[in-house]
Amino acid sequence: MINEHIRFEGAHGDTLSARVSRPPGAAAGGTVRAWALFAHCFTCSKDLKAAVNISRALVGQGFGVLRFDFTGLGESEGDFADTTFSSNIDDLLVAGRHMADAPELGAPAILVGHSLGGAAVLKAAGEMPSVKAVATIGAPFDPEHVKHLFDDAKDEIMEEGLARVRIGGRPFTVRREFIEDLATHEVERAIGELGRPLMVFHSPIDNTVGVENAALIFQAARHPRSYVSLDTADHLLTDPADSWYVGSVLGAWARRYMEEGEEAGASEGEVGEGAAGAEGSGADDHLPAARSDRGGVVARTGAEGYRTEVRARQHALVADEPESVGGEDLGPTPYELLSAALAVCSTMTLRMYADRKGWPLEEAEFTVEHSKMTPKEAEAAGEVGGAGGVPRLDLFRRELVVRGELDQAQRERLLEIADRCPVHRSLSAGVRIESALGEG
Repeated sequence: MINEHIRFEGAHGDTLSARVSRPPGAAAGGTVRAWALFAHCFTCSKDLKAAVNISRALVGQGFGVLRFDFTGLGESEGDFADTTFSSNIDDLLVAGRHMADAPELGAPAILVGHSLGGAAVLKAAGEMPSVKAVATIGAPFDPEHVKHLFDDAKDEIMEEGLARVRIGGRPFTVRREFIEDLATHEVERAIGELGRPLMVFHSPIDNTVGVENAALIFQAARHPRSYVSLDTADHLLTDPADSWYVGSVLGAWARRYMEEGEEAGASEGEVGEGAAGAEGSGADDHLPAARSDRGGVVARTGAEGYRTEVRARQHALVADEPESVGGEDLGPTPYELLSAALAVCSTMTLRMYADRKGWPLEEAEFTVEHSKMTPKEAEAAGEVGGAGGVPRLDLFRRELVVRGELDQAQRERLLEIADRCPVHRSLSAGVRIESALGEG
């Protein structure tokens, strides 16, 4: 994934900081499937881990993403105390115009908002003609919902004009104008007049913005509208699995509403990897395009942890290690991927064979387990091979389940045929691996 740090002037003259993420192929002349604009949660920033993971999941499906810090937050200039919900909406609109005007970007086709950012995108969408789909994550139905975060200081704010409050463990100055501005927005009307597909993500156990807000948003919206329950997620999606899930579902849903021309770009090999891991920037985040003429697969492991981005042509996934060995368990391990290759090749081979024979095979399912044998176990099993006759120590156990009106002879024949799959033959025969240093 390619990351670029950019800046642009906000609605009220302050310089706003943003992060642009796009698939690797876009740097080599490829197109982005569509652009998404992400609005972060109240008093958060564009670098919240959940926002990073959602962006990476979208990039992994070929989308470009711009997420920015609202005025006075994160790396953006300005004073938070001088902002209001209206000024946040203004910043959002300016960000959309910057995307549309920048030759290396594109007008936002998808608006995504987390928490109060979700309420902001619902209000802003009507003024952004390029937007084709809108998604909210843990969003309040009424912007005034955020007032509960500083209930203890509300009287002081209204009487004195401002007060210092703590939100999320950090101090912020909130002015009377902020509270008064919240009451001026009719989000319900904006939702009813949205005129775009809407996806509502919300956790039933969200203790910050209750799930009843999702119900009200959903009821106010017109079709097409969708709702996804985030099960045990908290408001900030602190479990990486939750934010990756949101990004993955969001991308699959949004693709339905992109125009054919935008979808066509995904077949040209530019769709990025299913990235995972710590956010970075610049050249270190550039995953080189796989050489399609050689069927290359590209894998990239970042500076932290074992999370690894994998791309084969336009397809993407993430690999990792279990938490027990220092990973985050965000994807299959290398040996699980190898086992998957054997299982997939085996079932595909059976499908081809059954079709050629005209057999009524409805489904073939292989379970593959990998383990290591000790040298003594390998010798006892009569396994020798590799350089110098060193015993083979890797054991792949396969179990086949076939479904369909097949007799016993046919089932046994299918088990025999599975041994003829190309991956099985490669593993059994041993392989030659050549390595070289590339430029990068």
